Amino acid sequence: MNKNYTSLKNFWSQKLSRWARIILRGFGVLILLIILLFTGIAWYINTHKKEVLATLTSQLNDGLAGTLNIGDIEPTFLSGFPNVALRLENVVLRDSLYTNHKRTMLTAGQADVSINVMALLRGTVVIKKIAISDAIIDLYTDANGYSNTSIFRKKPKKEKTEKGDGTFPKLKKLTLDDVTFIADNRKTSKLYKFTINNLKAAVDYNFSGWEADVSIEAKAHSMAFNTARGSFIKDKGLDGGFDVVYDEDKETIVFNKKRLYIGGERFDIAANIGVGESGKFSINIENENILWKNAANLLSPNITSKLMMFNLSEPIAVKCDIVGDFNAQGDPLIRVNATVKDNVLTTPGGDVANCNFFGVFTNNNIPEKGFNDANSAIKLFNFNGTYANLPFVMKKAFILNLEKPIATGDFSSQFDMPRLSGLVDEDLLKFTKGTATVKVNFKADIVNYKINKPILSGLINVKNADVSYIPRKLEFKDVSVALNFSNENLYISEIILKTGKSIVNMEGSIKNFLNLYYTAPEKMVLEWNMYSPQLHLGEFMGFLGTRKKTQAAIKKSRKGNYTDDLNELFEKSNVDMKLKVDKLYYDNFYATNAHANVLLTDSGNILVKNAGFNHAGGTLLINGSMAQGNLNKYKLDANVTNVDISTFMKAFDNFGMETLTSKNLKGLFSTKANLTGSITDSGKLVPRSMYGTVNFDLKRGRLYDFEPVRNVGKFAFPFRDMKNIEFYDLKGKFDVQGERVTIHPMQINSSVLNMDIEGLYSFGKGTKIYVDVPLRNPKKDKDIEDKEELAKRRNRGIVIHLTAEDGEDGKVKVKLGGKDKGKKEKE
Repeated sequence: MNKNYTSLKNFWSQKLSRWARIILRGFGVLILLIILLFTGIAWYINTHKKEVLATLTSQLNDGLAGTLNIGDIEPTFLSGFPNVALRLENVVLRDSLYTNHKRTMLTAGQADVSINVMALLRGTVVIKKIAISDAIIDLYTDANGYSNTSIFRKKPKKEKTEKGDGTFPKLKKLTLDDVTFIADNRKTSKLYKFTINNLKAAVDYNFSGWEADVSIEAKAHSMAFNTARGSFIKDKGLDGGFDVVYDEDKETIVFNKKRLYIGGERFDIAANIGVGESGKFSINIENENILWKNAANLLSPNITSKLMMFNLSEPIAVKCDIVGDFNAQGDPLIRVNATVKDNVLTTPGGDVANCNFFGVFTNNNIPEKGFNDANSAIKLFNFNGTYANLPFVMKKAFILNLEKPIATGDFSSQFDMPRLSGLVDEDLLKFTKGTATVKVNFKADIVNYKINKPILSGLINVKNADVSYIPRKLEFKDVSVALNFSNENLYISEIILKTGKSIVNMEGSIKNFLNLYYTAPEKMVLEWNMYSPQLHLGEFMGFLGTRKKTQAAIKKSRKGNYTDDLNELFEKSNVDMKLKVDKLYYDNFYATNAHANVLLTDSGNILVKNAGFNHAGGTLLINGSMAQGNLNKYKLDANVTNVDISTFMKAFDNFGMETLTSKNLKGLFSTKANLTGSITDSGKLVPRSMYGTVNFDLKRGRLYDFEPVRNVGKFAFPFRDMKNIEFYDLKGKFDVQGERVTIHPMQINSSVLNMDIEGLYSFGKGTKIYVDVPLRNPKKDKDIEDKEELAKRRNRGIVIHLTAEDGEDGKVKVKLGGKDKGKKEKE
């Protein structure tokens, strides 16, 4: 058994060795034949170079409306094996109208062409592979639509047979090295220019067309769908590949989705491009993790310049569709979707933290209005985050028309009032308590990427807020307010202000508020209706003085801070108040049923119209104004009727008089006064600053212990009671000029004596009052009721002429000699 097995094994070993020698010999013969064949072909090409070059040129020129020139041809054996490889040098391809436009379609320093051997032996050239290097491919279309690609004549289709078979040569492989590709369409204002460092394409033909696997390493110098707008992906590198499918019937090239690096960023790209009469195309680009600035820099300058005003700190997910027509003028449709989660958005107006939204950009917001900036829109959905420490939500926020941007949307927020310190500096408004709820819809222009002239509709409610207005040192407690925005107007209601002792209920409106806020705050008028059950003016004295400058007014406010805007609003706006107060207090002044119209102007003036009070048993009607400054200048027209003079003088600090005070007078006082003067920021009258005219009437008056009269009494009537004098009806007129008061001629009829007085009374030096005193005792005539008879009796008898003037010690002295005697002495 073992012998048989061994014999069989030896037999087959001998047989296999023999066949191996036969196969090796055959293979060697085949190699030799191929070498001889290639050597023969090389010999043939070298010895028949002109004929081969002519055949090749003729073959390639067949069907061209132009010329293809090849400078030289050389065979290269192994590079095209098993086909014949030819190296073409100095290849130039030009269309028939080259002399008109001077744009050469192809200039190649070197082109390696792989040719089918059998076809070459039959006298035809079938190209299997082309490798082009050091070349420029320039596809040019002039303004009239003529293209140098017209050099290629479209041949009629023939019936297809088997896969890969046909009457036309099939290009299997294409390689480009150091090739500049240009597609310049002057008619549609499109320019594409790329430097292709390396491109390899393997082509497989089928019944419907062909498929290609392409790898590319290149740089984009221009990808301008509209040269007026600039280029996409300008000067960005390209590295990746494509799966390309050509459908001959549909005349389309489809780029299946595949990864491509653009400018170092990883994208998934798909495209559909028409290559026949239709130049329609669509490109889809996706990146799930790209920084905002990197994405913006890939777009055309008109879009990039707008997007670069913003930034997102963390990567976002982006999808972009570009849909257009290579044969059409203008921009293609551009649609970008972005998903933003837990990001920080930086804007010209400030930063938004914890930012989330789904965003859409389109340059064709209204389909029938074309692809342009004016028809572009940025749309944000479910936009939420925190701005200046304030949380907010916008279900929809749109920016329309990027030439003249308009923002529309809704805005809602709920926050504690102290959080407003992120928007408003605490040296202007300081909030220490309270809550706010905001729900508004808005529409606004955008100027320099900031909201301008918004139109709002909606409500802002503030509850139980404590706020300090620092420039005027005003404190308000438990403030509640409802702001209702309706178109351009602002309606303010449900305001309750509480200070230490005062309670003020307010409602008002500002017409054309939002427009004037941004354009002319000095024209803004806040119309207030104010009611207070009790108001202590001392708590509002901050309005008298000039406003303290805030730090924001001295330094430029930080981005996202509205202190400057509000400061300017408070400083320049006008306030027209209709005021009604049940009980009004200020130091010693107390009035009831007060009402007034008060206008606060942007220049710092306070105008008071038709102010009325019940005070000291009588009434006061006042019109006046005050100009704010280092000393506040006032102008006053007052009509006082039947007030208790003692209470009245005490309430007004005796009008700066030091000798005659509220303790010296009793009676019902009426006056008409036109006065100017100064008042301090604390509301105190500045002594000796008053100028004007006072007409007065004192009924049922009494004069108590008035020193000048008492001095006259000591001199002329030592036995009469000059400390307590009753006046029957006292009328007079004073001209007030600072520290001096001119007393117009005035009759004083009293229970003790009658006097005629005129002269000058000074709060300082210069008092000189002339007094004529009839010695007749008024008590003798008290029963006479006839006024004419009483007037005749008044000056009967002896009349003493006296002069009251300053003495050397500064006190008023009385001496004999009246006005007439003084004149005679001078004469």
